[in-house]
Amino acid sequence: APAGAKAPPKTAAKSYVVADAETGEVLAAKDPHGRYLPASTLKALTALTLIPRLDKKTKVKPSSRAVNEEGSAVGLVSKPLYTVDDLFRALLLVSGNDCAMALAETNGGLAKTLREMNAEAKRLQAFDTVAKTPSGLDKPGQSSSAYDLALIARAGLANRDFLRYTSTKTGKFPAPKGYYEIGNHNKLLWRYKGMIGVKNGWTSKALGSFVGAARRDGHTIIVTIMRHDGYFWDEVAGLLDWGFATRGKVTPVGTLVDPLPEA
Repeated sequence: APAGAKAPPKTAAKSYVVADAETGEVLAAKDPHGRYLPASTLKALTALTLIPRLDKKTKVKPSSRAVNEEGSAVGLVSKPLYTVDDLFRALLLVSGNDCAMALAETNGGLAKTLREMNAEAKRLQAFDTVAKTPSGLDKPGQSSSAYDLALIARAGLANRDFLRYTSTKTGKFPAPKGYYEIGNHNKLLWRYKGMIGVKNGWTSKALGSFVGAARRDGHTIIVTIMRHDGYFWDEVAGLLDWGFATRGKVTPVGTLVDPLPEA
């Protein structure tokens, strides 16, 4: 934490980063490059990678593999009911593992999508990140860090569609008979002033993780936490408050690096 400033509030997370999205200044950090299982926060990288590659209007008929993905799901069926736009919305609102697989298949397959996700991580200089699944479901060798998740969030927030998905509170999702309502799993969208995203995650091995961003008075603060074993929403809100109170007044403890230039 920076000298001469009030210490950031305590959190049970094993790792965290508080950063200013505009300047890239890291205001406080704990084990920022510790490699942990990212759980569904990895879906932010999936979305950032695939949004520019897929036409939002494309119709998708999910495969039986996608429909039967384990863990959190929106409840896809193997019928051409969905657009890519629908799948991205459910991916980021309700953490649909079925949507992650359906999007990967629409992009040309799982292997191609993982290659592109890992290439995107390298472009962002997120060198602690290794994607083995598009959903974030635990797999040996998969990892990310609080620092990398902040890089991914910062890049995502600069994308209009990414920001639109992560800041959506509720939406309509197609069903065989009409549609049903889905709601964003990010509790702070309802409870924290200026909250705009990004993604929460949890598995029994990864424990709780969260990438959050809020905008107030033209400034955006990013908070990422990893490996939290309990209820973290209030702690994240406290770190965001601290970030807004501290930004621009202290010497940063690090920097979010810029992406590498496009080849």
